[in-house]
Amino acid sequence: QVQLVESGGGLVQPGGSLRLSCAASGFTFSTYAMSWYRQAPGKKRDLVADITSATGIKNYAGSVKGRFTISRDNAKNTVYLQMNSLKPEDTAVYYCNARMGWRDYWGQGTQVTVSS
Repeated sequence: QVQLVESGGGLVQPGGSLRLSCAASGFTFSTYAMSWYRQAPGKKRDLVADITSATGIKNYAGSVKGRFTISRDNAKNTVYLQMNSLKPEDTAVYYCNARMGWRDYWGQGTQVTVSS
């Protein structure tokens, strides 16, 4: 049974930091590209960052580049999103995604709220 379980969300003040984690099980984690998406109320789900399986090449949305860092630990079957210098516009539900070919799995999401 495939599972992606996000954690680490919460309420943070502008300028603060959070680290999201996504623990994977039920598939060969190291062979999947991993991504973080986010969806704000009334908006579509957008890609935040992704990291390839073999080479670990990273890609970021322009709005988070220089502030967010995606990483993966294949030994722990976990992908992370370090978020620094958070802004109110980063408020959203953050989702973990695993993808390999036609296989596409999603977590349940974790809420991140940036507010003073």
